[in-house]
Amino acid sequence: MTIALGPFALDTYLPAFPVIAASLQVSVHQVSLTISVYIFVLAIGQLCGGPLSDHFGRSKIMLFGMGIFAVASLLLVFAENLSEFLILRMLQAFGGGCAAVTVPALIRDRISGSEAAKFFSLIGLLMVLAPALAPNIGALILNFIDWHYIFIFLGVYALSVIVLLKTYVFRNEVKVLQQEKVSVWERYKQVMSDHSAMRLMFIGSLTFSVLMLFITHASFIYQQHFGVSPQLFSILFSSNVVLMLLMNIANRKLLNHFTPEVILRWSLGLQACALVLLLLVTLLYPQLWFFMAAVVLTIGFMGAISPNIQACYMESFSTNTGTAAALKGATQFSLAGLISAASTLLPESILSIVLAQALCLSIALILLWAKPYR
Repeated sequence: MTIALGPFALDTYLPAFPVIAASLQVSVHQVSLTISVYIFVLAIGQLCGGPLSDHFGRSKIMLFGMGIFAVASLLLVFAENLSEFLILRMLQAFGGGCAAVTVPALIRDRISGSEAAKFFSLIGLLMVLAPALAPNIGALILNFIDWHYIFIFLGVYALSVIVLLKTYVFRNEVKVLQQEKVSVWERYKQVMSDHSAMRLMFIGSLTFSVLMLFITHASFIYQQHFGVSPQLFSILFSSNVVLMLLMNIANRKLLNHFTPEVILRWSLGLQACALVLLLLVTLLYPQLWFFMAAVVLTIGFMGAISPNIQACYMESFSTNTGTAAALKGATQFSLAGLISAASTLLPESILSIVLAQALCLSIALILLWAKPYR
């Protein structure tokens, strides 16, 4: 429920953009700025929350972050202009980043290896489901009440999670191994000194960029290039979620028989094959249904890639796990955000988008096969 906070905060209010814009007397384009601001400050929240959780303990920082998120969400109801709305979204993002970054560290404190990979796979499942559910929740609230209640929902959700965390997760909190008098910068230096983990971090960021490139240009690909209706677009877009879910479930089964490293290598190799197929379809037979099938295959493998990268990366750290999780989360969002933003400067064609995806995945494969993990 904590990890779903990010997708809910980003996607629940999407259907309300026009009415929020009208209420704040700004354009929809200006309201969309609140997404970029949220993602940027989320990364800052992660970078701060990770080392703090290593020093003060997971529960204090997670509950502190959830509290900030809840208060900011409820205050957003009273925002009267875009400036107030942006400031409160920044506060909400900072709290959300502090809370969410402690989750991978909390898992690593308690379990490791294939068991951790299974848990990260479960988190991956939630990270697929939450963005799919969030806009529907927002639309449902909007149909019956008004946009303010979307943020009341987010605030009440966060408060409910605080109660559940206190009651169940932190009832018998595992004490993390603390390093006294170690500065935040020193913690980051220690994490970055593990070159194998850093390589995995960049592999994760590059594969996440493959997904972000598709999300960034999905509307152009399907609605402008292929000319599909908004209804068909939502179906085509959702088809990626279906295969990601199936891959995620399959990954949990495979972890009973194979290590996360082995599954990661196979998953990345199969994604590369799917991307080659996508490139061939784009060049030789760019028809909607063939293109959609190749895209679904390419994106679907993220259901197995993401949790295994997270497990392999976190396995490298028995201390400074919060700092390690913070660095990975912030790097992933920042690098993928920069790549997807830079891709808008490319020629407006499907081929340029697919080539950008191929470049990201090629670098990830080179990093993966260059050296053994440890």
